Amino acid sequence: MIEVKHLSKTYTTFERGHTLREVVKTLVHRPMKEIRAVDDISFTIEQGEMVAFLGPNGAGKSTTLKMLTGVLHPSAGEVTCLGLVPWKQRRQYVRRVGAVFGQKSQLIWDIPPSDAFYMNKAIYGVPDKEYNETLDELVELLQVGDIMRKPTRQLSLGERMKCEFIMAMLHRPELVFLDEPTIGLDMIAKESIRSFIRRMNERKITFILTTHDLEDVELLAERVMVINHGKIVVDDALSGLRSRLGAKKSVRLTTEQPVPDELPPGLRLLQRSGPLELELEIDTDVLPLKPFISHFNESYGILDMAIEALPIEAVMKQLYTTDHAKEHA
Repeated sequence: MIEVKHLSKTYTTFERGHTLREVVKTLVHRPMKEIRAVDDISFTIEQGEMVAFLGPNGAGKSTTLKMLTGVLHPSAGEVTCLGLVPWKQRRQYVRRVGAVFGQKSQLIWDIPPSDAFYMNKAIYGVPDKEYNETLDELVELLQVGDIMRKPTRQLSLGERMKCEFIMAMLHRPELVFLDEPTIGLDMIAKESIRSFIRRMNERKITFILTTHDLEDVELLAERVMVINHGKIVVDDALSGLRSRLGAKKSVRLTTEQPVPDELPPGLRLLQRSGPLELELEIDTDVLPLKPFISHFNESYGILDMAIEALPIEAVMKQLYTTDHAKEHA
């Protein structure tokens, strides 16, 4: 569905001095500086995949996605999406893609979402029968039938985001770009949106997700691509990404006796919730679970314990930290 080959994007900026002398000099000659936002990346995405495209601020995520959507022209490289070149065959391409931006609305503030939906029907030339069938299905899935006639400004954030998804899906796109789709939503609204995304993905609609909410990644994505300093540093399944940290697990404990801060090799204190409640990171290559449980039960008395895989936040933090350390070195 998407094929990217040696894609690069370079911006040219002008440097301006700080002192009066340097400012005066720039009036005559302004030194130029090239910024390589995307640096020779290649990847493919198959139909029906759910891909999380992640990276720290300034890593090149937005620039890459703008080229995939046809908003920006690359400096070098090739992109084919749905058999089309996004910035050359834009009219045919945008009829087959959708986008939801958590911080930028497609709805119109002073009119009800139902009127905005009808406007999109006209823009995309959706036939009446197809429009009515799709709208009825989406309204039922997202349970927004009672709010479609309210002006957009009167909707809550969760209600508005549900309507944003209807706007994006009305023309039945094959490829959908999601940028922070659950930002600012409460737990119930997030689960509703995530459930809808999963339902659409089951129909082989391809989703590319960019977000800083790593719970979205954990609950939705099958594959994670991480970009940093313009280069793809990781392209792996979520399970493969976790395996990069080795045999580490998160252990939440409630004990009878306080556990000291100084811990044996293979253990690291993550946080304390109280004098007898704490969360540890255990490296089972160094300290296997059986002797760990035996030692802690004898020394401190285990009242309750939960062992889980490390959260995706810990994986990403270590990944970003490691990559930053390599660059600094």
